[in-house]
Amino acid sequence: MAGKRRAVIAGASGFIGRHLVEAFTEDGYEVTTIGRRGKATWSDPASIARAVDGAEVLVNLAGKSVNCRYNDANRNEVYRSRIATTAALRTAVAAAEHPPAVWFNASTATIYRHEMDEPHTEADGVLGTGFSVDVARNWEREFFAGDLPGTRRVALRMAIVLGDGPATNLLALLARTGLGGPHLDGWWPQHRRYRGIGPTPTGDGRAPHYDTRGRQRFSWIHVDDVVGAVRFLRERNDIAGVVNLASPHPSDNRTLMRTLRRIVGAPFGLPIRRWMLEPAMWVVRTEPELVLKSRWVVPGVLTASGYRFAHPRLDDALRLAVSPRQRVGART
Repeated sequence: MAGKRRAVIAGASGFIGRHLVEAFTEDGYEVTTIGRRGKATWSDPASIARAVDGAEVLVNLAGKSVNCRYNDANRNEVYRSRIATTAALRTAVAAAEHPPAVWFNASTATIYRHEMDEPHTEADGVLGTGFSVDVARNWEREFFAGDLPGTRRVALRMAIVLGDGPATNLLALLARTGLGGPHLDGWWPQHRRYRGIGPTPTGDGRAPHYDTRGRQRFSWIHVDDVVGAVRFLRERNDIAGVVNLASPHPSDNRTLMRTLRRIVGAPFGLPIRRWMLEPAMWVVRTEPELVLKSRWVVPGVLTASGYRFAHPRLDDALRLAVSPRQRVGART
């Protein structure tokens, strides 16, 4: 088709979306966004169809942030917002006269089980159970459903993304306020916030406890490499399916928090046991599994395909991610 190349980005107002809009614009694309407001909205299927038809690239990042407490209302919206938006885009792609050549759909490395023995790759990773896993599993099932012969589909299983976004802000806050020691699991009254969801919920509904002594693995990726990987995969017509977006050098919780304390200038960091962490996470309105689950994921497909990470080491990535205002003594 004649004219400027066009990319469609759904969920463009979020942390990662803003970076991708900037990158695609720099690359010479005309960027169309889909969201709650604008020319293409989720409430208007015809506008989505018009946006998708003729686009070269489609990226879907839409979905309620998981940086929240998993009460019933939030659980349902985290699940619904991902499934519904992905289904709406698949309907538009299937009906398009000129469908996108490639569709990238966000997913999460949290789909894999808690792991302390060996890393998960795309080829041999083992899926876990419970709420976060069920959200990701059904999200990917919706994404890969049906036959879209003209569109290559890639599910981006992203590890925790470092940069000017919510994960870095929360971790820096913990380090600044004296909660920057290792995070230690332990006893806490049982709840059912992590119970499974969807048509075939998994797990027994109990919150898992792991005696990792602060050595739970921490897989991560800098936002620059999320952008870099999307650019790389955009040009690789031979790559489809699931792709792990994670640094080839995962760390662990103790190392993560020690590095953060040094960067923000915190003089100490108390070891934080679950009975201390649960109330703290309630105050900041998020969930302890962010720091207690052992996420050990490596980028098998990207590494084998020759992608070169801009920020493969945690220390470098955190120094770039943590802003001056997040350091001890900075004015807020």
